[in-house]
Amino acid sequence: MTTLATLQWLETPCRQGTTWGVPWPRGTVADGTSFALTDGTPVQSWTTATWPDGSVKWSAHAIGPPEQPGQPESSYELVTGEPATPAWPVTVERVTGGVRVSTGPVTWVLQEPWLIASISYGGQETVQHVRLVSLRQDRPDDDLGVSRQQTIAAVDRITVEQDGPVRAVVRLEGKHGDWLPFSVRVYFYAGATDVRVVHSFVWDGDPDRDFLAGLGLSADVVMRDEPHNRHIRLAGPSGFLTEAVRGLTGLRRDPGEEVRRTQVAGRTVEAIPNPDVADRLHLIPQWNDYTLDQTSADGFTLRKRTGAGQGWVTIPSGTRAPGYGYVGGVSGGLGFGLRDFWKLHPTRLDIRNAASDVATATVWMWSPGAPAMDVRYWHDGMDQDTYAEQLEGLEITYEDYEPGFGNAHGVARTHELSLRVHNTTPSSEELSEHAALLNSPGLLTVSPARLLEAGVFGTWSLPTADHQDIEARLNFLFQYYVGQREQRRWYGFWDYGDVMHTYDRDRHTWRYDVGGYAWDNSELSPDLWLWYQYLRTGRADVFRFAEAMTRHTGEVDVHHLGHWKGLGSRHNVQHWGCSCKQVRISSAIYRRFYYYLTADERTGDLMDELVSIEEAFLAVDPQRKVRPDVYTPDPHALSIELGVDWGALAAAWLTRWERHGDERARARLVGTMSDIAALHFGFLTGNARLDLTTGRFDTSRRGIAVSHLSSLFGLPEICSELIDLDLDVPGFEKAWLDYCRLYLLSPEEQAAAVGQPLQGISLVQAHSRLAAYAAARTGDTELARLAWRKFFVDEGDQLNRNAMQREAEWKTTPVDGALMPVDEAAFVSTNGASQYALAAIQNLSLISEHRPDRGGAAWRSPDVRS
Repeated sequence: MTTLATLQWLETPCRQGTTWGVPWPRGTVADGTSFALTDGTPVQSWTTATWPDGSVKWSAHAIGPPEQPGQPESSYELVTGEPATPAWPVTVERVTGGVRVSTGPVTWVLQEPWLIASISYGGQETVQHVRLVSLRQDRPDDDLGVSRQQTIAAVDRITVEQDGPVRAVVRLEGKHGDWLPFSVRVYFYAGATDVRVVHSFVWDGDPDRDFLAGLGLSADVVMRDEPHNRHIRLAGPSGFLTEAVRGLTGLRRDPGEEVRRTQVAGRTVEAIPNPDVADRLHLIPQWNDYTLDQTSADGFTLRKRTGAGQGWVTIPSGTRAPGYGYVGGVSGGLGFGLRDFWKLHPTRLDIRNAASDVATATVWMWSPGAPAMDVRYWHDGMDQDTYAEQLEGLEITYEDYEPGFGNAHGVARTHELSLRVHNTTPSSEELSEHAALLNSPGLLTVSPARLLEAGVFGTWSLPTADHQDIEARLNFLFQYYVGQREQRRWYGFWDYGDVMHTYDRDRHTWRYDVGGYAWDNSELSPDLWLWYQYLRTGRADVFRFAEAMTRHTGEVDVHHLGHWKGLGSRHNVQHWGCSCKQVRISSAIYRRFYYYLTADERTGDLMDELVSIEEAFLAVDPQRKVRPDVYTPDPHALSIELGVDWGALAAAWLTRWERHGDERARARLVGTMSDIAALHFGFLTGNARLDLTTGRFDTSRRGIAVSHLSSLFGLPEICSELIDLDLDVPGFEKAWLDYCRLYLLSPEEQAAAVGQPLQGISLVQAHSRLAAYAAARTGDTELARLAWRKFFVDEGDQLNRNAMQREAEWKTTPVDGALMPVDEAAFVSTNGASQYALAAIQNLSLISEHRPDRGGAAWRSPDVRS
C-alpha cells in the first residue's frame, strides 16, 4: 500500500470532525479514486478540482471526531483504497418539510420554518426550535421614539449537499422577515454530538431607514432537573463562570462539603443531608436569566437576574470572552458558541428562562445591547456632483467618491457557530476543550513540500538558509501586521479580517479617516502575500490571519446582489464606500487558496457568484471618470483592461472550469488567451473589446497602454498557472513574456522593441518578479540580474521610490503619547508590504541563483529588529 499523502494537524490534534484539502500532481490520481487512512479511521472523500487531463488536482476529505486526539506530532497516512466504515455513520432521511440527520448518538430534525426543529440525544429530546432572530428599527438610536421589531427568520428551502457516511451537509435558505436573505450550512460528522453552523447574510436594506439592532441564533433547551441540578457555564478569558440556577454554595447554612463540591462540578446532587438547607430550598433565589455582552475588543459585562421585571445583578466583568456557554442540567443540555466572538464585536450570549421548563440560549452576532448597526455613508458628498469634482477629491483625499455608490446594499458577512448537545453537564475540562475548538477548529494539512510537489498555485518555493535576510524581512512584515491588528484594534463586525492601507506618520496612526487611504480591501493583493507565505512555511498563525482576511474580503468588500453584484469596492473609510466597483477586488484568485485547503462551501459560493462575472461590466464602466473617448457599455464590445480586469476574469473562468468542468468557462478562458496572443502588442495593448455573446476579444486594436496597476492584482500569479497548465494556446506565453521583459527595460530598449518607450512605469520593485519570470523562462541571466537590482535599491533609478526597500533598518519604534501604546514602522504601507513579499517570494523561486553579491553598498545586508 503506497502512501500518497502524509497529513499533519495545523495546530494541535483534536476530538472534532474535520474537513481538509489535498493537492495532487497532474496525472497521478484518476477522478473517482477511493481514499483510505492507514490507521483505519473512516474517511469520506470527493474531488474539488481537476487538471485539464481529467486527473484529480484537489481532493477533499473528512473524518469524524477521533476517540483519541493523538500527540502533537501525530499524523495520518492517506492512501488509495476502500475507506473503513464508521461505527456510527451519518444518515440523512427525508421527512415532511425537511430532513432527519443521525450522527449516531444524536438525531437532528431540520424542518421548515425552523433551522433545526428538534435535537435528541439517546432518544431524549434535548433542544427544540433552533432559529434565527433579528431586531430592526427604522431610525438610528439617537432619534427620539426609537422602537424595535423582533422577527423570527423563516426557512423556505432545505438542500442536502452531502449525505454521509462520514460527513453530511445541509443548506437552509430564507430571509430575516422581509429583508436580509441568508444561507445557513449545518455540518454533521459521524459519531459527533456537535454541529458547525455557518451563517451568511446579505445586507439589502435602506441605509436611511433600516437599522439592524440585533442578529442572533436562538435555541430552546428542555430543562428536566431540579433547579439546583441545572447549570450555567459562560467562558471567560481564563475559565468559566460556574453557577447553578439555584445555588447551594455561600449560604448561611451549609449543605455540606460534598454537596457543594458536587454542584460546582456539575454532577447530580442526590440529597441534601442538612435539613436546615433542604427544608428551605424554596427560599433560595433561582437565577433565571444571564447575559454576557462583548461590547468591544477590550471588555465584556456579565449580569443575571431572577426573572423578567426584576433588577439585574452585575457579575465581575472581563476583557475578551471566548464566546462559549452551556445551559442545561445533569440530564442534558446545550453547549453553544460563536467563533471569533470578541474579534467580531458587538456580540452577546444570552440565557433566558433557565428556571422554567424550557430555557432559551441565544448567540448574538450583533448584540442588542449595542447601538443599532448604522451603514449610512460617512459624509454628505461635499458637493462632488461631477466627475471633474470627484477627480479633484481623489487628488486630495484619495477617495473615489460618486453619489449613490457608497451604498452597503449587497455586502455580506459570514459567522461560524457551534451547537453541541450533552446528556449531562460537561466537566470544566470538556468545556475548555470545546471553547478552544470553537476558535481554533481542527484542520489537517499536508506539508509545504508536499504542496510544492503538487505544482499548484504557480510560482513559489520553500524558504532556504541562503536568503535569511529576505526571510527575516518577510517574517518582520507578517509579525508587524499581527501586532498592528492587536494594537490598533482592527476588530469588529464589519472590520475584522481587513488591514489598513497607509500610515500617517504625524498622528502616529493609520489613515483610518482619510478617503481612500483607510481600509485596504485587497488593494495590491495582501491576500496573495499571506496565502503564499502560508504555502511555503505551513505556519498556523499565517493561515489563521489569511483565513480571517479571506472571510472578510470575500464577503464585506464585495456586493452579492443588486446592480453591482459580483463587483468589489476599492479601499475606503468604509469597506463599501468607494465608487470604484471592480472585479479586481472580488477576484476568485483571492479565494481559491482557502477553498482548496479547506473545501469550505461558503467560499465556493462566492466563487460561483462569478460564473458570468464578465457581464458585470455592463453595470458600471471602471474607466468612466478618466476615459478620453465616448463609451457606453456594449454587450458586443465591452472595454476590458487586460491586467486587473482580465486577470480576475481568467481566475474566475479557470476556477469554474477546474471545479465544475464548465465548458463555457474553459472556452472563454482559452479563447481570450488566444485573442491576447493575437493582439499585435499582446498584453502591452492595455485593453480590448469583449463580445459577451462569443466570449472573445476584438483583436484589431494596435495601440499601447501600460498601467502600473495591471500586474498587481494577481495577473502574474494567474498567468504563471495558465502557462504551467500548457493549454496549447500558441503565442500566449510569448505575449506575457514580452510584457514581463519589457516593463523594466530602459526607454531606449523599449522603443527598439515596440517603436516607443512605455509610459506610466512605476512600482518597479513589485514588477521585478515579472522580469524574474521572463528571465527564468528564457534563461536570460542579464534580465535576472536586472530583476534583482530593481528588487533591491538601485541608487540611480528615480522610478524606484519604494520607501520600504530604501529603509536600511527594519524595526518598530515605541510611540509615547498616542491614544494607546503602539509600536510603529512608519515606512511600511500595505501596498509596499504586499508587493515586496510577492516579489521576494517569486524572485527567490525563479532566480535565486542569480542574486548578486550582497557585500557592496547597494547590496548591504538588511537589518531587521523588533
